[in-house]
Amino acid sequence: MMRLMLILTLFVGFHLQASAQKPAILAYYSGSVEGLDSFKAEQFTHIIYCFGHVKDDKLFLRRNRDTLLIQKMVGLKKINKNLKVLLSLGGWGGCAPCSDAFSTDKGRKTFAQSVRELTDFFGTDGIDLDWEYPAISGYPGHTFKPEDKDNFTALVRDLKQVLGRKKQVTFAAGGFEKFLKESVDWKAVMPYVSYVNLMTYDLTSGFSVVTGHHTPLYSNASQKESGNNCVQWLVNNGVKRSKLILGAAFYTRMWENVEPVNNGLYQSGKFKGALPYSRFSQQFTPENGYALYWDEVSKAPYAYNAKEKIFATFDDKRSIEEKARYVKQQKLGGIMFWQLGEDKANNGLLQVMYDVLRK
Repeated sequence: MMRLMLILTLFVGFHLQASAQKPAILAYYSGSVEGLDSFKAEQFTHIIYCFGHVKDDKLFLRRNRDTLLIQKMVGLKKINKNLKVLLSLGGWGGCAPCSDAFSTDKGRKTFAQSVRELTDFFGTDGIDLDWEYPAISGYPGHTFKPEDKDNFTALVRDLKQVLGRKKQVTFAAGGFEKFLKESVDWKAVMPYVSYVNLMTYDLTSGFSVVTGHHTPLYSNASQKESGNNCVQWLVNNGVKRSKLILGAAFYTRMWENVEPVNNGLYQSGKFKGALPYSRFSQQFTPENGYALYWDEVSKAPYAYNAKEKIFATFDDKRSIEEKARYVKQQKLGGIMFWQLGEDKANNGLLQVMYDVLRK
């Protein structure tokens, strides 16, 4: 009898261990059709087409390139049979009609049906909503109103009902507290959602006239907004850890006219622009006048050029490894990033994610 109990205990333990889900890796992609060939499809669990838009209350693809890109993504299933391909709506500056289009029951249901038709046509696996932002100010000039919060819940519910149980509905969420508190009714919306993709980057945005980390993992005495701050706020407000996807950035934010105080961190400056990770090793070198630094509290790298007074904030391999380990430690659903086309084709940031979370 004891031996039988031991065998049953071992079997159950093995079954639970074998069935435990590894963290997901979600890749947003807005590059070229040909560029997808540079990356290893077996290293991400989801790839998200960016972006469709709203036209006449329907999900609309603007160019022939979009059709070819989605077909290419679906074709990656031959390499990774478990790959999920999601269509996506919006993006920064891409959701101007959203507040009005989703303000009526007819508009929401028309949109949901159009997503179902495109999903069936392409053989994709669901929809990611990147509305920046419901109920609060986002892209300059875009309409927003308090009713967006409840309308967003209704939209997600309609999408799930129309798409069905086997398709995924996800959404991109601002990683800052104003969004967390005002844009989403978390208790109402999460039962319909597979994942929420936390945009825990641009936390010091291009509108800021003071430098700071744009994608820190932890808060510090000078900066509250961080990946951990976002995650813990959601967990404390009842969101399941398994549905939370931590965000990472495959690009830098740069400021100019930054005085050489504190190596440029938390100093006045003028936003200069962005740079993809694939160009970091050519740009941020001693020969170009840059010194690299690491914030041990925030687990965040940055660079400063004292001669040209340029400050840069970004993710690198060290910070990505910290984030991937955090995902495992916190038992989150996974990690996502903007965007795959800005990574190195070989031995880049995706490789680090894969090695820590999936290998």
